[in-house]
Amino acid sequence: MIWNEEAFREGFYDRERDHMKSRRLAWGGTMLVAAVAATLWAAPVLVADRLNPTLPEPTMSVPEPAATLHESLLVVDLHTDALLWDRDLLSRGRIGHVDVPRLIEGRVAVQLFTAVTQVPRGMNLEENDADSDLITPLALIQLWPPDTWRSLLARALHQADKLRDFASASQGRLTVVTNRDELTAFLRMRDGDEGTVAAVLGIEGAHALEGELTNVDTLFAAGYRMIGLTHFFDNAVGGSAHGVRKGGLTALGERVLDRMAELGMMVDLAHASEALFDDVTSRARRPIVVSHTGVDGTCPGPRNLSDDQLMRIAGTGGVVGIGLWPDAVCGETPGDWGRAVRYAADLVGVDHVALGSDWDGAVPAIVAAADTEHLTAALLDEGFSSADIRAILGENTLRVLLATLPAAPPPRRRSR
Repeated sequence: MIWNEEAFREGFYDRERDHMKSRRLAWGGTMLVAAVAATLWAAPVLVADRLNPTLPEPTMSVPEPAATLHESLLVVDLHTDALLWDRDLLSRGRIGHVDVPRLIEGRVAVQLFTAVTQVPRGMNLEENDADSDLITPLALIQLWPPDTWRSLLARALHQADKLRDFASASQGRLTVVTNRDELTAFLRMRDGDEGTVAAVLGIEGAHALEGELTNVDTLFAAGYRMIGLTHFFDNAVGGSAHGVRKGGLTALGERVLDRMAELGMMVDLAHASEALFDDVTSRARRPIVVSHTGVDGTCPGPRNLSDDQLMRIAGTGGVVGIGLWPDAVCGETPGDWGRAVRYAADLVGVDHVALGSDWDGAVPAIVAAADTEHLTAALLDEGFSSADIRAILGENTLRVLLATLPAAPPPRRRSR
């Protein structure tokens, strides 16, 4: 081999340029992957942060009588959409309204976690159809399983799986409750350990049934114990207050209600049209809830309940959860929430009013889960007694849960 120094140098530099080019391409590809990963991680966090703010805390501290009373309360909340967002609910966060540490701080002992499966684009309170969906892109950027990209039922099952996974990893701080015996056992256990939360699964909108009666059993098997019949659009079960037709209970809806009663599932009429509301309450044989709402008496609007609707819910033995977002109570303070509670309680009785926050529901919250003592103070300011406040902030909803949840299934016999 004849040594040619000039040819060697040219070949060396060519190889070095190719090597550097490859390194730059590899580095560029790595950075692109990192950027995509960062976007996929950050986008849902940023969306959740922007859509679920907490309003500024009240400037005045909670008076001593309210703080002392609150320390003895067992708080129950009827509605949070926290499972929609991919956040660690076992760690105390600064985004959104709910996680287990903040629930414990606020003395929220029982929390109903409600799954959202479809939300229309341009969502409004007046009229929406079912032809669009904002949950699909959210499922994509949060890397939900592929079956959730098209199936509403799969989205409900995925959110149930998330809650069970949190419970399994919580070291006893979070327990999923599915029947009366489990709830009763949890309440006994909590007497000696206040650092724990019971979760009950609900769903916002029976469109997740995908028009199939058998999917009521599928949701029940997944742990769901409450079904909100409608959300922001009409579905095969009935009409929404924000739908196009705003119709009443359908033939399928009648069969769904019958099956829910057989299984021990609670009916939620939040977002129901007037016709659906009337149809369901007219045939009710068990307590019915409206998990999160306001009242026309203090805040008129298509989302809030009329006096007649409040009386219909009370007539079933059920409860109405007064919400913590500004449009529910026409205000941004705990006092505005307390004013709505007072109106409802004066009309239908203290026993039929409850807390239905709508935490993490893509709405601002008057207070987050850790700061519910401000609600106790607001109720004291409205002249409620300690017994009244215990009922409103917890005992009323517990009564309805114990009246509607199924009994524990009998133990299986061992095969010989």
